[in-house]
Amino acid sequence: MRKMDTVFIGLMLFSMFFGAGNLIFPPFLGAEAGSSYWLAMAGFILTGVGLPFAVLFAVSLVKGGVQTIGNRVHPVFSTVFMVVIYLSIGPFLAIPRNANVAYEMGLKPFLGTESNAALILLLFTVTFFALVYAVSLNPSKMEKYMGRWITPTLLLSMVVLCTVGFFKLDAPLQSPSATYQSGAFSKGFIEGYNTMDALAALAFGIVILTAIQQRGVQDRKQLTTYTLKAGLIAGTLLTLVYVSLGLIGGKMAATGSFENGTDILAEASTLLLGENGTALLGFIFTLACFTTVVGLTTACGQYFSKLMPSISYKTVVLLVTLISFTLSNLGLNQILKVSVPFLVTAYPLTIVLVVLTFFNRFFKNPKKVYGSAVLFTGVFAMMDGLVAFGLDLGPVQVVKDILPLSSMGLQWILPALVGTAVGMFLSSFSRVHSPLDEVEVKAS
Repeated sequence: MRKMDTVFIGLMLFSMFFGAGNLIFPPFLGAEAGSSYWLAMAGFILTGVGLPFAVLFAVSLVKGGVQTIGNRVHPVFSTVFMVVIYLSIGPFLAIPRNANVAYEMGLKPFLGTESNAALILLLFTVTFFALVYAVSLNPSKMEKYMGRWITPTLLLSMVVLCTVGFFKLDAPLQSPSATYQSGAFSKGFIEGYNTMDALAALAFGIVILTAIQQRGVQDRKQLTTYTLKAGLIAGTLLTLVYVSLGLIGGKMAATGSFENGTDILAEASTLLLGENGTALLGFIFTLACFTTVVGLTTACGQYFSKLMPSISYKTVVLLVTLISFTLSNLGLNQILKVSVPFLVTAYPLTIVLVVLTFFNRFFKNPKKVYGSAVLFTGVFAMMDGLVAFGLDLGPVQVVKDILPLSSMGLQWILPALVGTAVGMFLSSFSRVHSPLDEVEVKAS
């Protein structure tokens, strides 16, 4: 490929990743972390940038992508896990969340208090999803729409806001809040889950690989190389944006207390640029959410049309759009209630699958290793999810709390290591890789 093709695909990847959560969480982390900002931001970048990059790398290494990685546990697990991931980052959670945030920040600030909010939300989502549907129908043109036009516009808007913020906001970082006074790195690490980018990377992998293959690249090593280059461009831009937004949040903390990152950015934009700042911020949110929704819709269309060949890509895109449109009108608060429980359950499993992928060639029987590691990890990940839903685990909670790193929300790490060790022990009795895994090793 030409160098500019790689750049544009990297910009497209950035725009797909950069949505509502990527705007909301960094400034709030900055305000809460205060003088512990850099340590907390390092943890946030590890899971908000490093982990998605690792997921893309892992997906590009294996012929068949994430579906093959899941098959190393069991084909049924692979299908169920990926269907749940796609539905969650697609029509049942992430897409409606982004559409609602686009409305909350892009249009609602300009409405009067007497306006009919429900009707206006309906009209906004009709327009929003009509445009999403139109762009998503032509995935081959996504790089042109998003990489060459939309993303540069989004980045320019972000540069304006952040540059003005750096020059006009000169307050020092405040003392960290109670949650960041100790374990700032691990707190930032967990906060990075909220971007949902590692889960999105499982879906976006197929979009990026397809975009590269459409330019005539078929060799597995070259696919991996170009994927890494595109990921490096996207990851660098995400890191710069996160650090910039986090610093704005840290400096805004001196002006008062805020409930979330949305409030911080709204106050900062108005303080810095007046009404023009409010309009600029609304434009940034709407554009960022739109590009992410297009990326997620396209990824869902490509995955489900391959999973069920009898249903065309265009039909899947239409169904995803209609379901997302319907759920978007339930309101942002209802959507967000289920996000945290899902994330704390799905992320540990994703991390374990990705890490094992890099060591796959060292396992005599990968299925035993993957199956055991996922089983041990899944039990404690589900416990976290149930607790996040507000359920009382009773005596089981005691077992969970005594595990190392439980205070940091990382108690699943020891079970994951134990499960991997058990799987490797069982694997040692096997003679060779299965035929499927031998093919994967050669292909990677």
